Amino acid sequence: MTRVPISKAREHLADLGNRVALQGERVVIERRGKNLFALVPVEDVELLERLEDKLDLDAIRSAKGEPSKPWSQVKKTLGL
Repeated sequence: MTRVPISKAREHLADLGNRVALQGERVVIERRGKNLFALVPVEDVELLERLEDKLDLDAIRSAKGEPSKPWSQVKKTLGL
């Protein structure tokens, strides 16, 4: 994975975008040596979304077997 300081990323955004979109490269943008964000191919984002959906569905299926809680208890737990 390529790491680029944000100052250089500003100067080379079009090139970085092409490398991500056309070559599937992943680029981490850093500031003062700390990760700020990543440029990743759309396919990676779509895969992450599918994985999140699957995890959510698994959690729903698992929770179906649990007894329900009264709304008043849920509000109290959430501090509402």
